[in-house]
Amino acid sequence: MEQFLQRSGPVDIKSQRTIMRLLSWIPLQNLIQETRGTNLDSNIHVINSIKFNKSEKPLSVAQDKEAESWTEGRSEKPREREREMAVEEKPGVKSSSSIVPCFLFVELVIMAGTVLLAYYFEYTDTFPVHIQGFFCYDKSFSKPYPGPDDTSKIPPVLIYSLVTAIPTVTILVGELCAFFTKAAGTQEKTIVTADCCYFNPLLRRIIRFLGVYAFGLFTTTIFANAGQVVTGNQTPHFLSACRPNYTALGCQSAMQYITERRACTGNPLIVMSARKSFPSKDAALSVYSAVYTVMYVTLVFKTKGTRLTKPTISLTLLCLAMLVGVIRVAEYRNHWSDVLAGFFTGAAIAVFLVTCVINNFQQLQPSPLPQRPQRPESMLGMPMVTLPSVESPLEKLLVDLRSPRSHDHQPYRFPATPDVLIPSRSISSEV
Repeated sequence: MEQFLQRSGPVDIKSQRTIMRLLSWIPLQNLIQETRGTNLDSNIHVINSIKFNKSEKPLSVAQDKEAESWTEGRSEKPREREREMAVEEKPGVKSSSSIVPCFLFVELVIMAGTVLLAYYFEYTDTFPVHIQGFFCYDKSFSKPYPGPDDTSKIPPVLIYSLVTAIPTVTILVGELCAFFTKAAGTQEKTIVTADCCYFNPLLRRIIRFLGVYAFGLFTTTIFANAGQVVTGNQTPHFLSACRPNYTALGCQSAMQYITERRACTGNPLIVMSARKSFPSKDAALSVYSAVYTVMYVTLVFKTKGTRLTKPTISLTLLCLAMLVGVIRVAEYRNHWSDVLAGFFTGAAIAVFLVTCVINNFQQLQPSPLPQRPQRPESMLGMPMVTLPSVESPLEKLLVDLRSPRSHDHQPYRFPATPDVLIPSRSISSEV
């Protein structure tokens, strides 16, 4: 051992004495307790490499079993972690045990509740419309009745078809092109669940983007219907649909305000529809669809060699959405304020979902894997072992004898000897 310390150069004389005292005074059980905070592999290597002097007693059977149980318990946790990381270490594969439960028990439940709420707003009388009064002979509500919504230049069926088909086709084309043109290292990883279910990144992105779009579509419908039910604002053709009997109501001037619920004599369904004006639902849906699709085209499409493709597609979609609002106003079905409120509602929901929910259509960044601690290398290329600082009884006695004492007879203790790094391979070969 002394010959090895002399050949090891960088270790000074004081450190050599500390190492010799450590190897001659510490039994195996104390060394196990002192080295529990250090690296497991280094501790086991030191324990297996140390040879005790002949004067020391061998370990008992109980101590031997205690050391073996401690080393086995410390090695079980890294093995479990290695089994969990086995799938993640595969290139292009990521393990996840929460994607299926979250999709089935959280996202589908929220989506079903949203659809059900939109249905109750649209087709039932669960939420009654607020009844507002009107002024006699009010010119802002005296526009001619344009007929049912089906007779409009842009009927609701056409609007609902466009807001469903255009984003769906755009997202499908964009994701297919991006999947086959991207490099393998830049694509999202395939998620495996329970070692049996594999989710392709192309399928996950399509479901994610279309699912969020459908959720926003029903949410926009709920916002628009809720605004119409709560406010009860009349359309420009309200008096033409209401057909009030001014003589029976006693209208003698235009400043007289009518609040009676039975003032209208027209068709109750048409009158109820004429009380739903603010905000415009068709304008909100069209702008929501246009803004969502425009943001997808702008953020995902890669058009090399041309700079006018994406602006042309984006402006065309926005113009179609604006055209819906203009036609609603021109046909006396909504006021300008109703259309502007619908535009704001649809655009705000689209921007919120794109920026805060799906991260601007960008791929998910995988969390970095924890790096395993590496053992330090010595100057000779051999791994180093960190031995704890141990104070020898002889050294403590010498310090007590040489150090000056204070008035309260308390010895002054010097700081403990710092830890020393020695090559682990040489211990078993030289000791």
